[in-house]
Amino acid sequence: MKTDSVFYRIFKASPGILFELLEQSPDLALGYDFSSVEIKQVAFRLDGILLPKPDAPDQTVWFVEIQMQDDPEFYHRFFAEIHLYLKLHPKTYDWQAIVIFPSRNIEPKNRRLHRTHLNSDQVHRVYLDDFKDSSTESLGIGLMQLIVADTADAIAKAKELLTRTEPLSKTDAKFSAIMETIETIIVYKFPSLSREEIEKMLGLSELKQTKVYQEALEEGREEGIAEGEQTGVLKGERSLILRQLSRRVGTLPAGVEAQVQALALPQLEALGEALLDFAELGDLSEWLQGQ
Repeated sequence: MKTDSVFYRIFKASPGILFELLEQSPDLALGYDFSSVEIKQVAFRLDGILLPKPDAPDQTVWFVEIQMQDDPEFYHRFFAEIHLYLKLHPKTYDWQAIVIFPSRNIEPKNRRLHRTHLNSDQVHRVYLDDFKDSSTESLGIGLMQLIVADTADAIAKAKELLTRTEPLSKTDAKFSAIMETIETIIVYKFPSLSREEIEKMLGLSELKQTKVYQEALEEGREEGIAEGEQTGVLKGERSLILRQLSRRVGTLPAGVEAQVQALALPQLEALGEALLDFAELGDLSEWLQGQ
């Protein structure tokens, strides 16, 4: 399952979940804005960063990285990105980092070079497997559990989350974003099913007809929150795909990068799946020709 864009949407909408993963109050996120930041000098990109608002009492910058695939050089790159960011922003007050792994098996085994950081109070490692079977009232943690759930359990877990979400339809306009996220996770887990089939399986049709949902959906379209085609998420999706491509096939020629930039969201999501099989630039070029 391609998860980068799912995590981006979740943390963009509810950055407080990051602090819940650390067993801290989600209210700590009230003074922050979540975004993805590119360090253009060397084409580095941080998956996510919590930048403190100018009037926030705590001016600590939080770096966020989601590492769902095995990469022995992950920590080399991650800490290089952080220190390059600090070099370019020397007035940064302080920093913390959160790294999210699906399990301990994915974390790089050779950590000796980075033991100072990893053993400090600045770097927090989260393993989603640790939350897999735990009981929680938090919808945010529930979404994390759904992402790592086995396909055999995913539908039941999604329905349970939707049941807990339904009461929000009368009081909280954000419930539509939660519903969309749950549906998107299931779409990625069951790529052979259409969205219509998944809606029917999860019983989403009636919820989507409620006035609060429709109003929230319209507001999301206007503000760039609920719909995948909105500017913020679309930019984030493009940036993540370009970053993954550069790791797979190397630096992209300007013309090829322009072709990727021009893709619509459904094509970007399809490319995110296809690039896992790319071995060289020619594979990407062939895929783009097919579009």
